[in-house]
Amino acid sequence: MTKLSVNINKIATLRNSRGGNVPNLLQVATDIQDFGAEGITIHPRPDERHIRYQDARDLKSVVTTEYNIEGNPIQSFIDLVLEVKPTQVTLVPDAVDAITSNAGWDTITHQSFLKEVIEEFHKNGIRTSIFIDADLNLIEAAAKTGTDRIELYTEQFASEFEKGNFDAVKPYTEAAILAHELGLGINAGHDLSLDNIKFFKENIPNLAEVSIGHALITESLYLGLENVVNMYLHRLK
Repeated sequence: MTKLSVNINKIATLRNSRGGNVPNLLQVATDIQDFGAEGITIHPRPDERHIRYQDARDLKSVVTTEYNIEGNPIQSFIDLVLEVKPTQVTLVPDAVDAITSNAGWDTITHQSFLKEVIEEFHKNGIRTSIFIDADLNLIEAAAKTGTDRIELYTEQFASEFEKGNFDAVKPYTEAAILAHELGLGINAGHDLSLDNIKFFKENIPNLAEVSIGHALITESLYLGLENVVNMYLHRLK
């Protein structure tokens, strides 16, 4: 079964929009796990416009499943991850002012940098994943960095799937096959939703984990958080 890690950035955004502590991020993380999700994902950014660095520290004692921290490995992010020691760190090449993640790593150009960062995380017992496009050359280069996993950037698939282009999954299938052959674990995320997750799961062999936030929280406004978490779990079986 593919694990579901719920990204709670949007909960932090809602909290920050009013100040105070409503909704309570730690309680939401606890509830999501109680509802059956197998992981919690956060993506702190330098401006702390949603998840704050202190949230990352506070969640450490609350997350009893898998704890995944995503972000661009600038020094402040690296220091935070080494302090918190989550289950997994997902490296994402975000610009400082990026609204959301919009590209995977060029693992050829940045191979030496990624290798250095990953070695540091491995020394501290932290599993690593690289956010990456479904490009076979980049996946081959990713394997040379020493990363444990890749996270397939699925925006293009989701966009094409919505238009009825089901063949858009093929590059991701090929990417997953190659990654597995190279000994890499396979995660995926970005714009996956209740509409496309079952189809994606069925076409991606050895899919270990999906990280879903924006769609899941949006759908929860209509369907209820517990219901949505269990609907994803059902589709991922």
